Amino acid sequence: MEAAMDLMRRMPPAECQQALASLLALLPSQSPELLSRVDQPLQVACDEEHAKQYLLCDYNRDGDSYRSPWSSKYSPPLEDGVQPSAELRKLEQEANEVFSIYRDQYYEGGISSVYLWEPEHGKGFVACFLVTKDGSESADGRRGLLQQGLWDAIHVIEVGEEDEGSVHYCLTSTVMLALTTADQSSGSFSLSGSITRQMEADASMTDGHLCNMGRMIEEMESKMRNGLDQVYFGKTKEVVFTLREPLGVLNASSRSGQSLQQCIINEIGRF
Repeated sequence: MEAAMDLMRRMPPAECQQALASLLALLPSQSPELLSRVDQPLQVACDEEHAKQYLLCDYNRDGDSYRSPWSSKYSPPLEDGVQPSAELRKLEQEANEVFSIYRDQYYEGGISSVYLWEPEHGKGFVACFLVTKDGSESADGRRGLLQQGLWDAIHVIEVGEEDEGSVHYCLTSTVMLALTTADQSSGSFSLSGSITRQMEADASMTDGHLCNMGRMIEEMESKMRNGLDQVYFGKTKEVVFTLREPLGVLNASSRSGQSLQQCIINEIGRF
């Protein structure tokens, strides 16, 4: 299991599903643990009753069925599927409405889902906030920068029991990023990867759970976006700026190599 998890941490998000399927075939006895520990690219389904899309993950799965956050029904139908308590279900519905507004403002589109459930051991509850944004050219004609572009964010918050007006929150966030572009002048370019970060905080219940969790998610996403910009894009720009044209291919008076370098730099800067 340790070797399997080490392998999955090194797989590009675009190849994660194929790699996981291969591991499940090799280690069928470890299937439940693999499915629960490996974050996969988010899949989209549609709640026909409410005519709304929702995201599929291990946190709303029961067997081979997935629960919709809008109707709380499973697809395919499952009579004895796990359901949150009435109090949690009410909070889940409110969280989906609020997080949908957050996603529209910060992502300018995309799909989001929120799921709440009681842990098997211990008190309190667990919340999972999911966001996916497809930046492909076919999905967003306003920009047309990418052949393929995908951002998946998974935020899991363990909420402790209220103690003297304060609650302990533990947030684990994973972001998966995949970008692919191809241009005649700059050639093909592909960038993908994932990062996971964790933070804990104690907060007063004055503003309620949703406000406390929302602040943590907003802070974490800002930190992770800055980290991705510095590590992925920053390092790529640094490499491109050091590119030199091969000796003997272009003469000293030619500016083709410099033009190509500048074209690549401009493309990266547009993301």
